[in-house]
Amino acid sequence: MRADIVVVTWHGREVLASCLEHLERQTERHRVIVVDNASGDGTAELVGERFPHVTFVELPENRGFGAAVNAGAAVGDGEAIVLVNNDVDADPGFVAALLAPLRGDARVGMVAGMTLMPGREAVDAFGIQLDAGLAAYNRLRHASPAEAENAGLLAGPSGGAAAYRRAAFDAVGGFDETLIAYGEDVDLLLRLRAAGWKAAAAPAARGVHLGGATIGVDSPQQRWLSGFARGFLLRRWGVLRSRSALHALTVDALVIGWGVARHRTLSPLRSRVAGWRAAGRGSRLLPAGAVDESIRLVEAVRRLRSAR
Repeated sequence: MRADIVVVTWHGREVLASCLEHLERQTERHRVIVVDNASGDGTAELVGERFPHVTFVELPENRGFGAAVNAGAAVGDGEAIVLVNNDVDADPGFVAALLAPLRGDARVGMVAGMTLMPGREAVDAFGIQLDAGLAAYNRLRHASPAEAENAGLLAGPSGGAAAYRRAAFDAVGGFDETLIAYGEDVDLLLRLRAAGWKAAAAPAARGVHLGGATIGVDSPQQRWLSGFARGFLLRRWGVLRSRSALHALTVDALVIGWGVARHRTLSPLRSRVAGWRAAGRGSRLLPAGAVDESIRLVEAVRRLRSAR
């Protein structure tokens, strides 16, 4: 199984260099495709001079994460599409570990890797968990990597460390390009599950995640984009018409209230309204097995307080 590694970057020249250096040490045969969202920071020159073997796709404008991944996947032909954030330094066995579940089970369409916080003592994310209201949480966040077997129900991979079977990715149309950043991996995993594909975890596929290097942690842009994605997902997947509506509304009311109290802004509300409108009319049936029913309201609030 051949892998195309797609790395999306935007104004991340320095972290990208480290990311590519680590990908050069992979034990698995692969092709690296860097997609630049019109950075204008010398990224093209960096790749051309230091990594001439890398396939470089330069977009004329910033089209967002999902659209950039789709563009990168389109120029590749590997049976697997591996995604690595530009601020992740992958271990040498990262790609090999991600491909193992795809090789072992033809029903697996997506695989979650594990990103670690600097220092490697705590997990940044080991895939995505979804609560009853479809809020997404980084699985195993802040816990020890040794606790991987008790990480909770895996909905699917996070876009920062993931592998997709190309046949599955293409069959569902890849990422929805309406979502600029955040939530696109949740939407994709739900569409893959709805199409009958399974999710698997690869605890040995590890890399260190700097975090927030592209948009900035808790920046106004990050809050807007995450709110937009939240509104989009709520409508597309019919959450507010389900028995989980109260759970979802309570969690979102707390997030919006926090935005007003801390940042003196209604951006979390306005962005959700914008995302709701962008999703259009009609909703899809939420696939069975995607939601972790153990994440009750109290636990959801606890995770929100700890930055998920």
